Formats: sequence, structure tokens, C-alpha cells
Amino acid sequence: MEKINIVVIGGGTGLSTVLRGLKLYPFHITAIVTVTDDGGSSGRLRDDYDIPPPGDIRNVIAALSDTEPLVEQMFQYRFSNSKDLGGHSLGNLMITALTDIIGDFSSAIAEMSKVLKVHGKVIPSANRQVNLHAELWDGEIIKGESKIPLSNKRIKRVFLVPEDVKPLPEAISAIKNADLILIGPGSLYTSIIPNLIVKEIGETVVQSKARKIYICNLMTQQGETNQYKAADHVKAIYEHVGKPFLDAILVNSNDLPSPIKANYKEQNAEPVKVDVEELEKLGLEIIKKDIATIKNGVVRHEGEAIAEWLLDYSLKIKN
Repeated sequence: MEKINIVVIGGGTGLSTVLRGLKLYPFHITAIVTVTDDGGSSGRLRDDYDIPPPGDIRNVIAALSDTEPLVEQMFQYRFSNSKDLGGHSLGNLMITALTDIIGDFSSAIAEMSKVLKVHGKVIPSANRQVNLHAELWDGEIIKGESKIPLSNKRIKRVFLVPEDVKPLPEAISAIKNADLILIGPGSLYTSIIPNLIVKEIGETVVQSKARKIYICNLMTQQGETNQYKAADHVKAIYEHVGKPFLDAILVNSNDLPSPIKANYKEQNAEPVKVDVEELEKLGLEIIKKDIATIKNGVVRHEGEAIAEWLLDYSLKIKN
């Protein structure tokens, strides 16, 4: 069977969860990953070495790798009993070291991908340091990705500094050759949109003839998407890209257990409501599937369920 070219655009835990499922199926995967993180280990290494932050990239490499579980566990290992190394993950340090040796962040990712036998390609949305800022509805400007959710105010827009960031040619080529483009899941304003406001990436996604699907977040996020319904997520993406471009939205069909919803309510989060009428007004195909799983009280996308559905879906649209 000929592999289906799929481009997944996002960042954070949501992206990694979906990729773990996709790698088990006959997809040729290209993951385009946000590089605006400025907190924790990634932020420290970014400042010390003047490189893009490696954290989201590291998680995606781990998700797509085909190594012994112990090797992946080592790659994801986070030091704790050290003043100097405390908080750093071994994978972040390895990517930083390779970047310093080779002299290029994207080349270091490619080499690390070979070492960990990654399925497909992992490409940063930018090959240089870039900062994410947010303009709030009251006019305040927040500087730095890690600070944006802490404002607890409604976000009007996010933007990159510098704004004229150029994507890697490999990212543009992958989008042009894609059969399917998945947007998300992930934090709307700090993981998904930062990729799409790299101007050439957003423009190429819009122009692509591939089927474009938004994997809707399962829960709202405190400080980013409080009280957002599914259509609000889509509208925010459209406002940043400049025009409608999605063909379909994948949403969770099953209700979550009451104790889980109660736990999330304490964190000012709730399941994302699927406002069907608004989504239909946006011209979207609405796909409802059981795509949520609960692990240790945390709601996550079920990567294998998404991948299995996506394979069937992609075969239908190809035939």
C-alpha cells in the first residue's frame, strides 16, 4: 500500500499523543513543530545558546521514535538532584549539544532523528530564535509564550517577534506534497497558531490542495481558551491566517465522567462544547468520534483511535 503523506502542525503534549498513534499506520509523517517556548529547561537553553527551544521538538522525536523503551526513557529523563542540571531533560541537552557541534538547529534535529529511528520528519516552524507576544482585548501586550496564559485575560491576537520569520524549505515542500494536513491538537494560541503565523507556512497551508482537518481540543485551557466552543477555536485560527481554509473538524463524541469534569472545573477548564450550527455556518464537515482517553485523571486524545479513523478517511477521499 502506498503511504499517505500527512503533515501535522502543532506542538505540546497534544501533538505528541496523536503522533504516537499515527506512526503505527502507513502514513509518511511530517511534523511541523512550534519553537516559541521560553520557560523551563527549553527557555534556559534557548537563552544560554541562542537557539530555538528544544522541548516540543524533543517530545515529538520521542513520540515518533522506534527505539527500545529504555532509550526513549533515557532521552526523556529529567534531572532533579542537581543545582546546575535541575529541570533539564537529557534530550534537550543532546539536541543543544548537537546544534552547537553542527552549527544548525534543524540539522541537529535531523541527526537526532536518525539516532532515534524516527518515523518521518520533524521540522521546526523556524530555524532561529523567535518570541511569541500576545495582544489582549484591553490593549495590554504580553511578551513571552510562558507568560501569556498567566494574564487570565481574553487574547485578541498573538504575533511573532521578529515577524518576518522564514520557514525551512522542507516544511513548505512537505505542505505542498501533503495528501492530508492536520492542525492540532494543542494549546490554541501558544502551540498551534504560532506555526500558522509564520507567513509562508500559513499561506502554503491555505493554498494546498490537501484535505485540511482541525483536531479540536478536548478541554478548554485556563488563560487561553476559557469558555471557547469548537467554532471559537476555528475562528481564532482563521483570524490569524487571514481566511478560511479548513475542510473538516474532528471532535470528541463521548461525554466525560462527572468526577473528571469536576476536577477540571477546579482548574477553570471544561470540555469544549461542539456548537454544531456555528461549525456548519463555517462550512466544515463535522466528524464526531470517540477520541478521548483518561490516564491518571488527565484527559488526552487517543492517538491510535485517531490514526485508525484517519486511515479509513484518507482512503475514502483518495478513491
